Amino acid sequence: MTVADTPLLQADALVGERQGRRLWGPLRLVLAPGQALHLRGPNGCGKTTLIRTLAGLRRPAAGQVRRAAPLWFVGHAMPLADALDARENLHAWLDLAGAPRDGALVEHWLQQERLPARRVLRECSAGQRRRLALAPLQLAPRPLWLLDEPFDALDRAACERLAVRAQAHLAAGGALLLSSHGALPEGFPACEPFDLAPPGGQA
Repeated sequence: MTVADTPLLQADALVGERQGRRLWGPLRLVLAPGQALHLRGPNGCGKTTLIRTLAGLRRPAAGQVRRAAPLWFVGHAMPLADALDARENLHAWLDLAGAPRDGALVEHWLQQERLPARRVLRECSAGQRRRLALAPLQLAPRPLWLLDEPFDALDRAACERLAVRAQAHLAAGGALLLSSHGALPEGFPACEPFDLAPPGGQA
């Protein structure tokens, strides 16, 4: 196996539980450079639990996860401060994540996204907040993206921009796994489906 073939993320015999009830597993998942997976399953099947487990934010009931590259996780609960404006939120998030902060790039991104830099977050729309949460994907690239319902509250133009960034990310050898309650937006890179199997099955 060459370096290019080495998985960026691999999970083996992984089991997820919530309040003592098994949600899924054991399952095996491999995410290689240039690969995109679309995590699918009905509401309540544990998609968010799986993504958080893969990101290292939740311990599995069994099995193990190996991550061979830095990652960005973007979930439902966005780590944004309502009392800060868009610029301050981006600076704080990048600093907390230990990511390099390029002030000029931040300003360019705010202009590109037409986000009011000085408007406090509590006055921003849901779509503006979601775009802000996805900003680190572009501002401080990391090889692995784990995205939980990234299209929520995004308009068509924002989905198209995310599709372009995702395509460039994969072409550069990055990988991504995302969940979505609906079909992927038109123009988004092709993603291999990964369906959560019932407990004891193989996904």
